[in-house]
Amino acid sequence: MTRIHPSNDIAGKGAVAAPLIVQVVRQYAPGRGGLEDVVANLSRLLRDRGFRVRVVTLDSLFTARDRRLPDAETIDGVEVVRIPWKGSSRYPIAPSVFRHIADADLVHVHGIDFFFDALAWTRLLHGKPMVATTHGGFFHTPKYAAIKKLWFRTVTRLSSLAYRSLLCCSQSDMALFSRIASDRAVLVENGVDTVKFAGLSSATATRRIVTIGRFSVNKRLDRLFDAMAVLTRRSEDWHLDVVGSPSDHSAADLSAEIARRGLSDHVTLHVGVDNEAVKRLIGGASLFASASEYEGFGLVAVEAMSAGLVPVLHANEAYQVLARQHPGVFLADFAQPEQSARQIEKAFDLLSGDAAAKRSEMMAASAVHAWDAVADRYIDIYKQALGPAAIGHLRSLAA
Repeated sequence: MTRIHPSNDIAGKGAVAAPLIVQVVRQYAPGRGGLEDVVANLSRLLRDRGFRVRVVTLDSLFTARDRRLPDAETIDGVEVVRIPWKGSSRYPIAPSVFRHIADADLVHVHGIDFFFDALAWTRLLHGKPMVATTHGGFFHTPKYAAIKKLWFRTVTRLSSLAYRSLLCCSQSDMALFSRIASDRAVLVENGVDTVKFAGLSSATATRRIVTIGRFSVNKRLDRLFDAMAVLTRRSEDWHLDVVGSPSDHSAADLSAEIARRGLSDHVTLHVGVDNEAVKRLIGGASLFASASEYEGFGLVAVEAMSAGLVPVLHANEAYQVLARQHPGVFLADFAQPEQSARQIEKAFDLLSGDAAAKRSEMMAASAVHAWDAVADRYIDIYKQALGPAAIGHLRSLAA
């Protein structure tokens, strides 16, 4: 459970000598999403291993821009500093970031955005060693594709020169960013909290599906609704729970899409619900589905696997990689409602044959993505950036 307290010296007595890692990310708690989860889990595990950690983020959520969040808090033992911003959520301008990295030993930038460029172009002034995690770059949708490609080949290429390493969270990111960063591009796939929902799925096969994520264009919830329309014509028992928060689409937009297909009795929206509510929904489900056209890694799908849910995923590049790693994952073409519905039915039929075995298979498969090993990989890269003398005193997790 997230605990929020006024900001204070969260490092504790004697922690002054520990290296300070400043994580810079455009959105953080109370916002919820894959990016926020990655930074929160990494920050927590860095503290466990002896680092001091500060998260610098924007002072409002993109979904509630008029509501200003506290300037400083401590969340689960991690110092969080929030700064004002202007401009677009795609490229938020927040120049006060510089004052909050002055005492950093290393800066870790998450995402390819204003922070990535601004901290790179001022590196000679602030002098901080830096690494960055790509998180899919800015190619989540085909919108403005020509401009994005030009920006990537010019501005992003030049900015990348300021970073000791570019940490690519998927094989597709690795293929893309190695073109501009060569051997400074390093594959570090996202860690997944495999404990949060562990083993929660229904013990018996049920025609209930969960999907989780922001209501953004690339998630293609419209295609998932089309598949549901096919499924419910074949069986009235099918139900889909859609868990997420508004983004490109509002809850009203999605409700209208659901009603237009006559699915009001078969699709339920759950907007901005907490983890306890998500756990209850998973507990009544057997399948996870995602029609997303683009994913940087597929973190939520792996979380679903840890619960014992069987994923049926659109065959985007990241999900194809996941399916190659774990044969129990089903791929579908959600642009074809009939075909995707058949894949969902196939997954359900297989689960019905031996629910206990299939759930165990999914949970075991998710374990390879657990956070502990991923955090150690990040720390190895920090050591390379900082030098071994700087952090030789740090304890290991087992210490």
